[in-house]
Amino acid sequence: METYATVSNAVVRGADAIDYAYRETGTGDPLILLQHFRGNLDSWDPALVDALAAGRRVIAFDNAGVGGSSGSTPSTVAEMARDALAFLDALGIGRADVLGFSLGSFVAQEIALSRPDAVRRLVLASAAPQGAAGMHGWAPEVIGAVGKPETGPADYLGVFFTSSDGSRQAGQAALGRMYARTEGRDQATTWQTRQAQYDAICAWGIPDHSRLGRIGGITVPVLVTNGDSDPMIRPRYTHLLGGLLPDARVVIYPDAAHGFLFQHHEAFAADVLDFLLQGS
Repeated sequence: METYATVSNAVVRGADAIDYAYRETGTGDPLILLQHFRGNLDSWDPALVDALAAGRRVIAFDNAGVGGSSGSTPSTVAEMARDALAFLDALGIGRADVLGFSLGSFVAQEIALSRPDAVRRLVLASAAPQGAAGMHGWAPEVIGAVGKPETGPADYLGVFFTSSDGSRQAGQAALGRMYARTEGRDQATTWQTRQAQYDAICAWGIPDHSRLGRIGGITVPVLVTNGDSDPMIRPRYTHLLGGLLPDARVVIYPDAAHGFLFQHHEAFAADVLDFLLQGS
């Protein structure tokens, strides 16, 4: 059986005339992965994807303008959700489980709100609701690490993992797995993608208490997760979502930052698959 590190890249054209690059592995009901800020297909930890693929057909893709996909990256979460739905339509997937990570979690929420029938169950990793106070842009040290034109392993480790020896070792191991693939790697994300995605993130985070009520429109079961020390999207937003969503379960992983799902990939995958099986 092919793994995420060995499976070939594929392309499908959407009705919006965008060619979407994607990878899929595993069998069963579909689980769609929505990626973080500046991430592409190679930014998913293969160990996590393979663990999820033990129970699902896992599909990771580059949204419009990202990595190997054509087009330009839009500057709003709503447009990103529209493009993600065009990708699902192109694959003939009418309903799926959706796992959104960071910016991808914003897109996942918007998908569930704009087309409720498209989402069976929802997993939100490092997520915040639109309009939450304190989410209007990232702290200077965070955007200085991941938002500059050229970033390196030290920048990534400083935001995605804590300063403990155990977390940093887990981060180094995750990076090793991500870069183990030598053939068929995805295209790097561009500066246009970075700018558009950060504009979308900032617009999502403009304080607006009236928008918090929108989240109540997501009535499917939701698993809301984070690391206990995430500097990009603080755990308090995880708990806020847990309180606003009609049907939510909250899980916080210890000694972990933004990359908690890679650091704790075995436990996270087990929690996700258990959550998804509850609705089977």
